[in-house]
Amino acid sequence: MSDHAAWARVRQAGADFLRPWEPSWSADHFTRRAFRNRVYWAQRAREDGRALAFFLIRREDNRLVGAITLDNIRRGPAQTAQVGYWIGPDHARQGYMSEALEATIRYAFAILDLSRIEAACLPENDASRGLLERAGFRLEGMAEKYLQIDGRWRDHVLYATLRGDRRDSGERP
Repeated sequence: MSDHAAWARVRQAGADFLRPWEPSWSADHFTRRAFRNRVYWAQRAREDGRALAFFLIRREDNRLVGAITLDNIRRGPAQTAQVGYWIGPDHARQGYMSEALEATIRYAFAILDLSRIEAACLPENDASRGLLERAGFRLEGMAEKYLQIDGRWRDHVLYATLRGDRRDSGERP
């Protein structure tokens, strides 16, 4: 809960930058109550092994710059998860998300023993597509009307990376 003010500040300052790529925000999006619900969800999901949610904190000044989530962790024969992320506009294209994504991938493969990580983004989101491709994700196809983004059903491009395709799959993060 101590991160609420920093989270709200980055999200509010970046609203115009973030909204076109995200599901619609509720009217209480920035409130402490809504943030508490997010924290509660993250704690329960972690305890249940369904998801891991992390804030990106810049080393030099401990400033919150974004977040990354490994969600929908599936065990059994699948051994897979989906990754999602956001970053404040003042911190975009500075390597923070690349570093976070690489660490998340290494953790997912080496510690969680997952076999596959999936990601989806809007076809016109060149920054996200470039990030995924630089991180070793491969384009797998298009999913029509995949998610509601900014209030309407949108097609998404689907990406995945496989543990077996990565040279660092056995490394500890």
